[in-house]
Amino acid sequence: MTWDIKAGLMGKPERESAAYLLSFFPDIPLTLESYLEQRNPLQNAIWPTVPLLPGVRKLVLHLKAHNIPIAVATGSRRRNFELKTGHLGEVFGCFEGKVVCGDDTQYHMNSKPAPDVFLVAAREMLGRDVGRADTTPTERQVEERAKGLVFEDAILGMEAGKRAGMKVVWVPDAQLLELGYSGGEVADSIITSIENLFQRNGGCQHMTHSGLLICNK
Repeated sequence: MTWDIKAGLMGKPERESAAYLLSFFPDIPLTLESYLEQRNPLQNAIWPTVPLLPGVRKLVLHLKAHNIPIAVATGSRRRNFELKTGHLGEVFGCFEGKVVCGDDTQYHMNSKPAPDVFLVAAREMLGRDVGRADTTPTERQVEERAKGLVFEDAILGMEAGKRAGMKVVWVPDAQLLELGYSGGEVADSIITSIENLFQRNGGCQHMTHSGLLICNK
């Protein structure tokens, strides 16, 4: 799979992502259902071995140690999220169950690049008055949204964070970055690794990225 295809998959719900992938291979005699039936068992076996991206452990533990409110806002199905993170308890335990997943139907969310998942995470998990995606925010809610800081690797996620009115640090894979981005949303910071946020002594650098973190404390 090339990165121009993968870029369009990242952040999409499972069925939408699968349909997008299959659209590039019209000569392969696979229905969407057949593809998912064959792929999912293989994927399920791999999820529990997925490692953290470089710097993620350090960042999450740093935020937790400084009592900065944090939550996970993911487009993944909850079952997949649990398979991916079950072996990473040291890190994901820091979120204390403050997780919103794409199939949390009680919140009636649109998928990324809509801002819903980030607003729901801020409102329902962190208790912030950020309003709802389907209503016009008040001036106070706009200010509250601007206190949020999103870390995202996918284009759709970066766009969703900006549409939520939050600051976004985009951490794309280098090959994704090479493709270029021509959309209307602009990340507040772009870094190639979360490790770049830290100095050798393990503390956050005094730069734009950590300034955003401090603002959220």
